Amino acid sequence: MQLHQLNGYIQNILLVEYEHGLLLLDGCCRADVDSVARFITDELNRPLTDLKLVVVTHMHPDHAGGAHQLRRISGCRIACHPKAPRWYRGLMGKFAHLTDVGLTYWVAGRIGKPKKHIWYASTLRPDFVLDDEQTLPEFPDWQVLYTPGHTDHDLSLWHAESRQVYVADLVVFVKKRLVPPYPVCHPNQYKASLRRLEALAQPMVYFAHVKPRILRKTDIDEVIAKAPDLPKNHWHSSKARVKHALGLN
Repeated sequence: MQLHQLNGYIQNILLVEYEHGLLLLDGCCRADVDSVARFITDELNRPLTDLKLVVVTHMHPDHAGGAHQLRRISGCRIACHPKAPRWYRGLMGKFAHLTDVGLTYWVAGRIGKPKKHIWYASTLRPDFVLDDEQTLPEFPDWQVLYTPGHTDHDLSLWHAESRQVYVADLVVFVKKRLVPPYPVCHPNQYKASLRRLEALAQPMVYFAHVKPRILRKTDIDEVIAKAPDLPKNHWHSSKARVKHALGLN
């Protein structure tokens, strides 16, 4: 196994190379599809059809946005948690999807990236749904860990043999400090997910928005201390702003 880390539109891209095929540990932005394809064909000298599986850890634009297009051009299959396809359901879901696309552009602007095409379908059409502790199709040395909190369907991917784990947005880096992501939709589940990461006993951790590092108990304790006790997401933030405007706080 060889793990390649690529620079994505606003996030790290983790591509795992085996002789029998390639595994993408997250679905990227829609804007990342061409660069992933070029890396496979130009740097690895492999056909696109060697991409066998794309895991969508959760439905945000920088984790799900490229999945359908990657499947279209390579024939790969897509895996996610059973709750992921329903994340943006309903009217509020459509609003959240638009908001998340807008937030992605905002982050891109903050890091000096130009606007690119990142629009993607709000409903995922997976080939596999994977729950806690299942192994990945065609890559059984990788195990799914259900680590919700950021959303209700977050997945982390654990490679026990090499003691490496990809946790997507479980932790982010702001002002040189490790902090919880935005949103945290389920605070209690989020804290439990961090404790589950702690139970892995200091593996090498790969993140979507932080350089790889070993997280010690003190790091995790610090992030938990900063985690909200109530949901912190678009809906609750909008409701709080309306209440403040009406003087109801």
